[in-house]
Amino acid sequence: MIYAFHLNRLKMKISLVIHGPEVIDSGEAKRVLEKLSCIGKVEARLGGTMGKTAVLDARLENVRDISRHLKPSACIEYSFGVSDLVCLLNRGKTVETGRIFGEMVTAHLREPETKPLIQIESPGCISGKLTPLNKKAWEWMEKLSEIFGLPTEIPLPFNDSICVEKYPETGKTRVTRKLSGVFPGENILVNGIVIGKALSSEIRIVSEEGFIVAIEGGETKEHGLEKLHNYEKRDPVDLAKAWAKSGSLRRSNFLLLNAQKQNASSRSSGFSSRPRTGKVVLIDHAAEYTFEMASGADLAVTVGDDTTAIAGDILFRLGIPIIGITDGDCDNLACRPKIFPGSVVLRVAAGKDDIVGKKLKHEFFRGENSVVLEDIHSFKKDVMRLAGPTIEEIIEY
Repeated sequence: MIYAFHLNRLKMKISLVIHGPEVIDSGEAKRVLEKLSCIGKVEARLGGTMGKTAVLDARLENVRDISRHLKPSACIEYSFGVSDLVCLLNRGKTVETGRIFGEMVTAHLREPETKPLIQIESPGCISGKLTPLNKKAWEWMEKLSEIFGLPTEIPLPFNDSICVEKYPETGKTRVTRKLSGVFPGENILVNGIVIGKALSSEIRIVSEEGFIVAIEGGETKEHGLEKLHNYEKRDPVDLAKAWAKSGSLRRSNFLLLNAQKQNASSRSSGFSSRPRTGKVVLIDHAAEYTFEMASGADLAVTVGDDTTAIAGDILFRLGIPIIGITDGDCDNLACRPKIFPGSVVLRVAAGKDDIVGKKLKHEFFRGENSVVLEDIHSFKKDVMRLAGPTIEEIIEY
């Protein structure tokens, strides 16, 4: 009977949903994966661009699904359909932010009791713990606590950090979103775009009818708000469901392994040694979708300072050169970005990067985000000709 019990356990399917690059950079993800493999077959998934980058740096791309751009709640719901047990692995800036993260992910699930769901929070830290995120999780808490050597935390009642108010006299809806674990001086991001800077640890983002109107405890960045709301299109954003955080996209300063450098450099560097015909993609203030957009690309045009830093860093790992369009308005979201040899970054006059990006999309991409060109070698000259009088500096790699 005992032998049969162990056989059944080894046949069980476990999904490990990983959030953020820190648990990968620290080696925690690999250790958790190994320990979970003792009780079943484990499949690991993650969403988010910088998490995918960390996977490549850690040489774990063969054991983790990094093909899709999914939020943690979407990963969990998919995992419910293919697994017997689902674990959410996270490493928050603080104990409080880690707890709130688990609460918010669970709140977005349509049917949270489908399968046992457990949060493994900061397993390599002294404050690490296991938290049951639904009732079914309790049958596994004792076993996992023994495996990981972590205490079990009884979840507190959900701390609602989102307040939605509707004013009858105007009919307008006001949403206030509180951020936790904020440090003064940090960037404030909504959907990956820096919209301001924290001046205190108490931050509340306020929106009216889908448009950010204030950051209580911080200052807004008008250019960031323009990007968030898609400039003149003035697209509203559902602040209650948006991805909102403070800090950088990747907190850990992870040094690239030599193996990754050799892997990226294995593709011929520069433009001159590549085929003349090739696919060129345009990544315009959308660094979080770099992996998806760069599929099959021979060259990428990146628009925006942070987009160029983040996308360039990712494309370095994929062996893809870039033509970056920047204007010196960088928020330092990427840690020690690498740029692939043969790339060129054009620093244009302040506020002109978006204008140049729009002209590029209209004249060379026909309004799309990718194009196949017969001569990508001459494309760099075409871009420099279009940017022309706005160029203040040319940086070649």
